[in-house]
Amino acid sequence: MKIINSLEWRYATKKFDPAKKLSNQQIDTLKNAFNLTPTSFGLQPLKLIVIENKELQEKFIELSYFQRQVADASHLLIICVENDTTTKDINAYFDLEKEIRNVDETVIANFRKQLIEMYANKTAEERKLSAVYQAYIALGNLMTVCAVENIDACPLEGFIPQKVDELLNLKSLNLSSVLLLPVGIRANDDIMSTLKKVRKPLNEMIINIS
Repeated sequence: MKIINSLEWRYATKKFDPAKKLSNQQIDTLKNAFNLTPTSFGLQPLKLIVIENKELQEKFIELSYFQRQVADASHLLIICVENDTTTKDINAYFDLEKEIRNVDETVIANFRKQLIEMYANKTAEERKLSAVYQAYIALGNLMTVCAVENIDACPLEGFIPQKVDELLNLKSLNLSSVLLLPVGIRANDDIMSTLKKVRKPLNEMIINIS
């Protein structure tokens, strides 16, 4: 029940204490959790930007419809996707697999070829959309880890991605921003922290098939 208690504890933090900072160890935990997020075929078409700069964070307020969490949080995490997944990216993954697992090319050659063909048959838009779906998996993973580690967080879709991309010059990195996740420590006067969760009964949410 420990994980359930942690998930009961978490909520979408509306007000962070700007004077309180997360430790380097906590941030390292989130970085590693992000890197361990499962992705399709293990290709990891994602990047995580970690911002710990109040002056820069303040610029995000207007870009996120004046939600102060982006500035008051200890750190602002930005989940980004690569704008395309290319044959070069796929080959890089298999080359890394050979290095880490010490496998011979003959073992992975067929799968390498199949994956290259599969992605070549998709449009660039389809390849990017696939990466966007995976960004949400990363978000869910990070939020669960935050709950377990007693780190407050507030997932945000409500921002202007094009403006964020311009601010951080993400186009030059072949990236697009998808989700924001301010993380930190809740303020003592955030009234949302004391409210009961509003959730449907389990019997309305779960379908058991025997």
